[in-house]
Amino acid sequence: MLTSKDGLSPRPPLPGNMPPLAPQGLLIAVVAAFAATALGDLFAVYTGVRLRTVIDGDVTTTTTSSLESAYSLYENAGRVQVATSLLCAVLFITWFFLMRRRTGPLAPDRFRMGSGWAIGAWFIPVANLWLPYRVAVDMWGACTPLPTEGESRRVPTWPVNLWWSLFVGTVLLGRYASARLDMTDSLAGLSDAVTLYLAVDLLYAVTAGATVVFAVRLTSLQRLKVTEGPYWTPVGA
Repeated sequence: MLTSKDGLSPRPPLPGNMPPLAPQGLLIAVVAAFAATALGDLFAVYTGVRLRTVIDGDVTTTTTSSLESAYSLYENAGRVQVATSLLCAVLFITWFFLMRRRTGPLAPDRFRMGSGWAIGAWFIPVANLWLPYRVAVDMWGACTPLPTEGESRRVPTWPVNLWWSLFVGTVLLGRYASARLDMTDSLAGLSDAVTLYLAVDLLYAVTAGATVVFAVRLTSLQRLKVTEGPYWTPVGA
């Protein structure tokens, strides 16, 4: 057991071997996928505005063909969103699992669940609204440098909280908007549902950005702790 300079405060043992670094190549793929998703979401916003303009336009000038054309483009934008979202899900969950395995050796006692939960937590109905967040918080804590000389150091957790708050909020709002769209049987109802989806699509784009911030920041923390060691030395010490 190592001790601090005063010889009194015990330190946890150093790992025998340097843990593997977080995968940079996969992170780049995740960032690129979410950038594409955000662009797809903004395109959906454009098509939604276009569709609303046609629906709410002058009934004397609105034709069936123009309405069908606007709605077709709106549906195509939705298909693009589904495709990019599936790609993001595969890449992000893969990255999430690998990060859990690479952060585990940095602080084994901080994790409340095994590494398999980094995948399984996403597929449990209802529980997937908070279990992945618990895994993410544990990874974030494991990557926080340990204190020395009686000094404490806390890394702000706002990237984790912001990412998860936006993700859960957008998922729930998206389900509500989808239900509204499925139940509509009039142009007025369609216009209201599209308006709601405009907010959802904008939130999807913001959530994509928050996810990138979280992933990049966590990767940086993990690589910093692995390369510089588990202990933080205050400036001037």
